[in-house]
Amino acid sequence: MHRRTFLTGSLTTLTASTLVPGTAAAVATESPVDEDFLKLLTSANEAQIALVLGNYQNASDSVRTVARKGRRLIAGYTWGRSKYHHDAALLEPLRFLVEKLRTMQHDDGTYDSGNLHSPPDSAFAIQDLCMMWALLDTDDQAATQPHRTTLEAVLRKAGPALAGGGVHTPNHRWEVSAALARTHHLFPDRRYAARIDDWLDEGIDALPDGIYSERSSTYASEVTNPCLLTIAWLRNKPDLLGYVRRNLASTLYLLEPNGEVDTTASRRQDQTRIRDVWWYLTQFRELALLDRNGRFATVAKDIERRGTGELGDFLAEVLERPELAAELPKPVAVPDDFVQEFPAQALARVRRGTRTATLFGGTDFHDIPVIASGLSTNPTFFKLRQGAAILDSVRLSPQFFSTGHFRSDGLRRIGPRTFQLADEVKVPYHLPLPKRYRRNDGLYALTLDGRFYASMDFPHRPKQYRTLRTTVTVAEVASGFDLTFDLTESEVPFAIELCFRPGGTLSGVDQLDAGGNYQLAAGTGAYTVGADRIEFGPGNGATRVSATPSSTAAWSRTGCAST
Repeated sequence: MHRRTFLTGSLTTLTASTLVPGTAAAVATESPVDEDFLKLLTSANEAQIALVLGNYQNASDSVRTVARKGRRLIAGYTWGRSKYHHDAALLEPLRFLVEKLRTMQHDDGTYDSGNLHSPPDSAFAIQDLCMMWALLDTDDQAATQPHRTTLEAVLRKAGPALAGGGVHTPNHRWEVSAALARTHHLFPDRRYAARIDDWLDEGIDALPDGIYSERSSTYASEVTNPCLLTIAWLRNKPDLLGYVRRNLASTLYLLEPNGEVDTTASRRQDQTRIRDVWWYLTQFRELALLDRNGRFATVAKDIERRGTGELGDFLAEVLERPELAAELPKPVAVPDDFVQEFPAQALARVRRGTRTATLFGGTDFHDIPVIASGLSTNPTFFKLRQGAAILDSVRLSPQFFSTGHFRSDGLRRIGPRTFQLADEVKVPYHLPLPKRYRRNDGLYALTLDGRFYASMDFPHRPKQYRTLRTTVTVAEVASGFDLTFDLTESEVPFAIELCFRPGGTLSGVDQLDAGGNYQLAAGTGAYTVGADRIEFGPGNGATRVSATPSSTAAWSRTGCAST
């Protein structure tokens, strides 16, 4: 068993004597403490504890929620600067939570969390439980000995389940490995170390541009990066830091001025959600300290300055690893004037100060034409921001045999500031079966024609095709972007959909219904939030426009201007 040194109320310097090589603490053996950072985490954790004390008996809480509530209480209880330090009022709520963790655990050591008897879902909670036990063990108060005893029993029961169980998704491998690394560090078992090495031996699923295979900022910030950092620290594998370093460097170009992280290319649930960079706080801190990276330091300080998100959750990490509270290197401005391509995702990002744009042509729909978790299917191909005015999505929907939205098959740069997205959709009409495949009983195989299933043995039928080719050219111009739409080979009605972030005012448009739908029939429309404004147009008429061969859609320009 390993005892570690944690921060105390009188701490003025940081020591690295208990930490393995390759972590941020290896930079120096003694560093000044970032007092503002500690005050922020302390205050945020105190606010969390107040909430936990009011709802810790919530019967519907998942195991991960129960574990996180316990972690929040323990962080405040063991931290010498917290107003809850060694507060006896926390002991009974903590006992309740710890006992609930014991009773929720199956005999095989796993928990249910959506999935049944799930090793990876259990691993999320086990990481928190390991941190809870270690903090209490180092604090070494007689009053928490019963809590530690229960936690230890849960951890010893869970370890073999994680070491022998399986996973569902790429990031689960690293979550299970990190949980095993923590459990092995506290209660060594060679089975745990062996299973970590098995998972790592598969290779880290990092794409050439630094993004992981799930292409998700959510899973990078909440799962993969923290887990790789934990494994690097506890298993002395500093090579893993390189994957996190490259991911954070790529994230710099996915950041929006307000702290959001672009998720358009994600293969997971966040591909249509809003995500904030606050999840990355200690990751940017650790690599900023290790590499003396001023850009990473700037991101970390911006997160602290905004103060959004559950920042109190990071207090336990800092108590566990005091070196994370060292003063950061001198900040260096992050990129804010660039055209950055991500070829592995068919994504491009353009930023000019407070104006940003995203271009995306990398859905998985062309290779796997279904919609499911783990696939990128978001039909958004363009986004635009001008300060607080946010155009969350531009989509194109041709009425072509009910084949759905335009989803570009790739993204191609055709000029210094010009990109092209394109797709070809072919829909068959099926001809009679060749005689050698015909059946007297008429009972043919149930097969897919691409849009529907029928007992017609589609694969063996000759076909006649109708084709729609769509090209969208996006050119950056002085006032914004020109979007030109070219639909050829088939004459079809189509709609161009612009979805603006709620909170602003639309002008120059006609309201279609009470549900927030509008149409730009003619001229130019505008979306305004405060002093920020996005103009779009010209309108293409009060009815849908049919695209004739080689025609250009009427809506072709999105301009940006502040007023």
